[in-house]
Parts: sequence; C-alpha cells; structure tokens
Amino acid sequence: MHNGLGKLRFIKKGMNKKVSLKDIAEAAGVSTALVSYVLNNKEEEARVSKGTATRIREIAKEMNYQPNQIAKSLKSGKSQAIGLLVADISNPFFGNLARAIEDEANKRGYTVLFGSSDENFEKSQRLIDTFLNRQIDGFIISPAEGTESQLQYLKDANVPFVLIDRYFKHLETSYVVVDNYKATYKAAEQLLQHGHRKIAYVCYDNDLQHTEDRYRGYVQALADWDRKDDEKLTCKVKFNNPAYFREKFVDLLQPERGVEAILFSTNTLSIMGLKIINELQLSIPDDIAVFCFDQSESYDLFYCPISYVKQPLAAIGKEAVRVLFEQLQGKKPNDQRVMLDVEMISRTSCQKK
Repeated sequence: MHNGLGKLRFIKKGMNKKVSLKDIAEAAGVSTALVSYVLNNKEEEARVSKGTATRIREIAKEMNYQPNQIAKSLKSGKSQAIGLLVADISNPFFGNLARAIEDEANKRGYTVLFGSSDENFEKSQRLIDTFLNRQIDGFIISPAEGTESQLQYLKDANVPFVLIDRYFKHLETSYVVVDNYKATYKAAEQLLQHGHRKIAYVCYDNDLQHTEDRYRGYVQALADWDRKDDEKLTCKVKFNNPAYFREKFVDLLQPERGVEAILFSTNTLSIMGLKIINELQLSIPDDIAVFCFDQSESYDLFYCPISYVKQPLAAIGKEAVRVLFEQLQGKKPNDQRVMLDVEMISRTSCQKK
C-alpha cells in the first residue's frame, strides 16, 4: 500500500497529461485490465479481492482520474445522459422539478442536460436537435404548444422520451402529469365553501391540454354549486407579456365587476397578480380572496398565508425517470400514462372576510 502511494506521488509530480488506466495500473502495481474491471464495477467477475479493489479506487481518486465518456459511449452505445426540456426554467415549478429529475437521474449514474423552450416552437426544435447531436439516450419533455410534430418525429425515430406536466390527447406517448381537472375543481370548491360566489379565473391563452383541463375543473365546480361561469370573470393572458397581463388584470379588478375571489392557474400568474393586488392596496382576504395553482417560496414572504395547489414534484421527477429508464432498458412500452394526485393547502387567503 505504502509503496503504491509512494510511486503514485512520483507519477503525479511529473504528470501533466490526462490520467489513464495504465497510469493507475503502474501506481497500483497491477494490470491495466484489472483496473478496468474495478473502475467499471466488475471486480467480482474478475475475482478481484476487496482490498485490491479499494486500493485501486483510492489511487484513481488521488490521481483525479476522469473516465473518457466518449470512448465509453462508443463502446456501450450509451451516452449516460438524458435531455430535459422544460417550458420555462424561470418558473419555480420547473426549476424545482428539474432538480428532482436531476437527483433521480444521478442515482442511476446519468447526467441531465437542461434546456428551456420558453414556450417557443422554434427554440424547442433547436434544443431537440442539439440534444440529439450530443447523442443523449432519451428525453424528458414539458412540451410547448404546437410541438406535436416534434414529438412524432422522436417516436418515428425510436428515441425514448416521456412527457411531464403536459401531454397531447391525440398523441400516444408516455407521460407523467397530475389530475389538473380534479385539482382545479377542488381549488374552486375551496373558495365556494368559504362563501365566495363571484370567482374570477386567471390563465394563459393557449390550447395545451393541462390548460384546458384546469379550466374545465373551474367551470364544473361553479356548475355543481349552481354558479354559472361568467366569461367576464375569465382573464386569459399571453405568455411572457407583463404589460398585457397588467392591463387585463387591472381591468378584472375594477369594482363594477364585483370579483370576490381569484383562482390563478399557475404560480407565475399568481406572483404577478399578487404584486398588482398589493400595488392597488387591496387587502387579502378582506377585499379579495386568492387561491393559486403551484407552490412558490414567494408565498411565504407575503403578509397573508396564501392558499395553493401543491403538486408532488419529487414524485413527478421520480416517476418520469422511472418511465424513461424502463423504455431505455426495453422493459415497458412507450406509452405509460401516470396521473398523480395533488394536495390542497387551504390557508387564510381563501377565507371570507
């Protein structure tokens, strides 16, 4: 042991080049093949003793050995990397979800490459092309509106992928989502149970399935409580256009509309809306009640405890990685559909004054 480490210090002193298996073998006093077996976790196959395997790993760590991933990829046909394409990385929901996916992939020895489409078709296509050029093994995708053709291309090319947060009803793919209809129904019901009758709904103006499901949940909850939905109380806004949002939202809050409560369909809209409510010096819940979809750390800084729909981010990340890896290993078909439940966090903001 001491002789090997002494030789190691001598080798490191005169070494400026990248450390190879041969260098480790010389320092350990064993064959290159033996080092290869150990560093590829195959020491049992080669009947390498635990003491020798431990010594080889210690020397490799001391020499800061970095495996040649390109060479490994060529040999195995696997890059040990997956591409994660989210809709908007600035949204805390996607940021936290990305972390959950990265942690889960790391447990399986995989690296995650990130990209944000910003809800843009062209940018989504560029990112997919970039990831494919880097020979990633599969995708986890939160698709932008109108990107069905991109997903169909991946299907036709037999590229493994799983969708998260959103899916397309008429496209047979694997996906991991929450029950958006049920979640929004329950959120609207919370406001109705507190005695609110004129409940406004704020959402993005797009044709994505989860947007449609959330809106249907809101409408159905009103109907079940004998409250017909009023188009004047539905505020549909464009993505990434704060000026347009402000104009539409301030108009929604005009006294003549009589809005008693607001249900926000995303946390990004929630945060922008809460900021404007505060600027207009409206008090929550005295002047207006609020229920938000998705959690945000910003809620904890607000003077009033904010009610929200809590999505199971860790479970979504874990399930998405599981489904993708089962595709990669050929264990399951490419159309697994997972729908998870959410939790209602009902706090002061949804109460009646």
